[in-house]
Amino acid sequence: MSVLPIDSLETPRFCGVPTFMRLPQATTLEGIDAAIIGLPSDSGAPFRTGARFGPNAVRAMSIMLRPINPYRNIHVFETLRCVDAGDAAVVPGYLEESLARLEASVRALVEAGVTPFGIGGDHSVTLAGLRAVAAKHGPLALIQFDSHSDTWDKYFAGKKYSAGTPFRRAVEEGIVAPEHSIQVGMRGSLFMPDDVNQSVKLGYEVVTTDEMFEMGIPALAARIAARTAGRPAYLTFDLDFIDPAFAPAVQTPEAGGPSARETLDLLRRLKDINLVGCDVVELSPMFDGPAQTTALLAATVMAELLALRAAMKA
Repeated sequence: MSVLPIDSLETPRFCGVPTFMRLPQATTLEGIDAAIIGLPSDSGAPFRTGARFGPNAVRAMSIMLRPINPYRNIHVFETLRCVDAGDAAVVPGYLEESLARLEASVRALVEAGVTPFGIGGDHSVTLAGLRAVAAKHGPLALIQFDSHSDTWDKYFAGKKYSAGTPFRRAVEEGIVAPEHSIQVGMRGSLFMPDDVNQSVKLGYEVVTTDEMFEMGIPALAARIAARTAGRPAYLTFDLDFIDPAFAPAVQTPEAGGPSARETLDLLRRLKDINLVGCDVVELSPMFDGPAQTTALLAATVMAELLALRAAMKA
């Protein structure tokens, strides 16, 4: 089957079923390099809910994007055979059961040799993605863009699974190699003085937002590549990494982050990343304005990650 997106110069964007960037819906995984998959669970959200509706909101705005990435000088879909694999199934209100279903759906892609590009969903869904990808590649180098560490031990009545705990669980389960992993963008007020240092104690390298701007974006991109050291890497992008002036529709907004332009500049400078899985999470579309600017930015972030993966193959 053809894996090129619908040509928006021939067929208007408002026509047809909105898949990501107008890619074909998956009918087979044979010969496919990468697949978009929705991870529509917000059962781990400790604050705003609604991220279960994130995947289709991102798809709806992704129709504005075009297949050539001029920053990497690549036609993404002539290089990378990509499809939209639809959404994984979940059990609303039951997080651990939902994680199991999400993992099974992502694992089906990974076992077919397809790189999963997940659209969340709250940040708990990344644990399912990490489990599925690590089952094939072993402990992963994690690249986490986020304003919060998500390495707390428990939430609410001692519960171990939430959007605030996945990267502690990932270390405990041995599916992330923290000595090759990096968290970027931590900022804001804290629950306890140790909130950021708890990630360092687990073995992660942490770059706060202040440190990010002090070192500069080119140096940070190089630091990320050095930290992952060519190991199989999973990149997770929480939209609250971005300042809420540019991305208001997130579960837990945090003032003082990078702009949309600075964020995209950083992603476009990434290279030498052995990307074997990724996701973009935490869009709660009911908090977006009528222009759906957060959804458009989320789609653009995902498009940049596809271009990063395509550059690996080119």
